[in-house]
Amino acid sequence: MISFCKMQATGNDFIIIDCLNQTFRFSYSNLTKFLCDRRYGVGADGVIFIEKSNIAEYKMRIFNQDGTEAGMCGNGIRCLAKYLYEENFVDVKNFKIETLSGIKEIEIIVENKTVVYVKVSMGNPVFEFNKIPVIFPNVIEKQLESLKINIEDKEYIGFPMSMGNPHCVIFEDDLKNLKLEEIGSIIENYKYFPNKTNVEFVKVMNRNKIKVMVWERGVGRTLGCGTGACSATVVSILKNYINNEVVVELEGGIVKVKYDVDTNSVILMGNAEKVFKGEIDI
Repeated sequence: MISFCKMQATGNDFIIIDCLNQTFRFSYSNLTKFLCDRRYGVGADGVIFIEKSNIAEYKMRIFNQDGTEAGMCGNGIRCLAKYLYEENFVDVKNFKIETLSGIKEIEIIVENKTVVYVKVSMGNPVFEFNKIPVIFPNVIEKQLESLKINIEDKEYIGFPMSMGNPHCVIFEDDLKNLKLEEIGSIIENYKYFPNKTNVEFVKVMNRNKIKVMVWERGVGRTLGCGTGACSATVVSILKNYINNEVVVELEGGIVKVKYDVDTNSVILMGNAEKVFKGEIDI
């Protein structure tokens, strides 16, 4: 019997499992694929496993729906931060969580013992193509600005970067008629991306707001993506389309992102919600 908590942030849903007080014989990858199945399991975009850490309060291991491990997840870490406080794993409002992409600093806003808002210092965006990674012909610069992806009769201009996971940001005015499932899947697996990539289609609404549709690597279409919102914001700021702090409207809700160009640091802000707790016999 495995105990879990189902949570969501901007419609991006996760199963959180405490590995400190319970053990199981299944690999994280196999367990994730079973639990995320929306017909035969609990149903989620991914699973977060809580482990001990020697360098932070706790360590987050996050696995995508297809069983692959991700380096970081902005929505997932907000869910975890809320869970850790409300389940009495931590009793402070500022703490650290270890991830595969480094230590992330957390600040929570609490009202009546309930976490209503979470701020995450997401770290530094990475633009060096060998670190994202992205590979394609005739590139000799250390930093990559844009690349062209041809699908059928249309050319997409993508801006690759990493926020702990590889991302490809594409500006698209007509999100309403975007064939996300078709185009997103092709770009995720495109030859330029050896580790595949997340894809964000971005429409600039004004200097203070962008709208983003997400195709997540190893998951598919999701209602939200924290690192995706950060990537879309960073590229939009560097292109001078928006101000340095904006509202990001995702299909599942709204987050705020602030990017300091001088320090190359990103802060992700938003809420998270507990859906239900349960036990499953596997």
